[in-house]
Amino acid sequence: MLAVAVVLDQLPPPFAWSHLWQWNLDWVPTLLLLGATAAYLAGVRRVEGWRWNRTLTFCLGIVVTFVATESVLGVYDTILFEDHMVQHLFLVMIAAPLFAASAPLDLASAALRGRARAVVDGFIDGPVGHVVLHPIFGLVLYAGFIPLTHLSGLMDVTIEHEWIHNLEHIAFLVVGYLYFRNVFGIERGPVKLHPGLRLVLLMVAVPVDTITGLALAMSSYNPFPALATQGRTWGPSVLEDVRAGGAIMWIGGDGLMLLAMIPATVLWVRYEDRRAIEIDAQLDAAAAADAAAEAGRDLDA
Repeated sequence: MLAVAVVLDQLPPPFAWSHLWQWNLDWVPTLLLLGATAAYLAGVRRVEGWRWNRTLTFCLGIVVTFVATESVLGVYDTILFEDHMVQHLFLVMIAAPLFAASAPLDLASAALRGRARAVVDGFIDGPVGHVVLHPIFGLVLYAGFIPLTHLSGLMDVTIEHEWIHNLEHIAFLVVGYLYFRNVFGIERGPVKLHPGLRLVLLMVAVPVDTITGLALAMSSYNPFPALATQGRTWGPSVLEDVRAGGAIMWIGGDGLMLLAMIPATVLWVRYEDRRAIEIDAQLDAAAAADAAAEAGRDLDA
């Protein structure tokens, strides 16, 4: 039987691999995930020809979010900083890109009718959307949010207040979506980046995780007093835990970014191949037209 860990001012038992089937089930995030899934699938039913792979990526994003927040990761996320960091990587660098690849705004625009659709289109095509959906905004938001949530007192606040911690999870998904939607370039927006610039967008963000992770991994003191008040008597010391979490962000975050660069590079190469074929065809057509014109002038002469 699956064990359900309900933490009510009590610490979970010392972590062991046998605890992988513990769950931190909470009705609020569960309802939010079910509601989001129902809304997306309802939209898919209303849009003829919606691509199945986008639906699949959305469902995978829901599964990853569920695992990050309500599996064993959610049991120990306020007790072990390294667990907390794994959870954040799951949300911002796995779940959020999956949601971005599912094109939810395009689906909403295509599925809704009347005033609801006008609101969505007004956001996408209006002045607010031109700012919020712009690649620079997504990059700046990502570059600011990651260190803010890991190198400031906000970390203590999320540990001490569960509802703020839940809001932080949503914020990670939103920030990651706004960043990665421009990397994928699937949805319509104010700017359609050249595939080469999408790769650059990924490369520019790598130092964010590197610097934040290194700052934590090389810390000489515990930067989060709330971790020391949890009463944990097992596992690594708080400082060792923080350093391990920093290493996870540094190595794990950079590794996931490098993985994302592989398909981005492939798409760029394919784009350049298509452009080369198109340019060759245009040059051949122009040469043929010139040859025909020259032949016509010879006949006239």
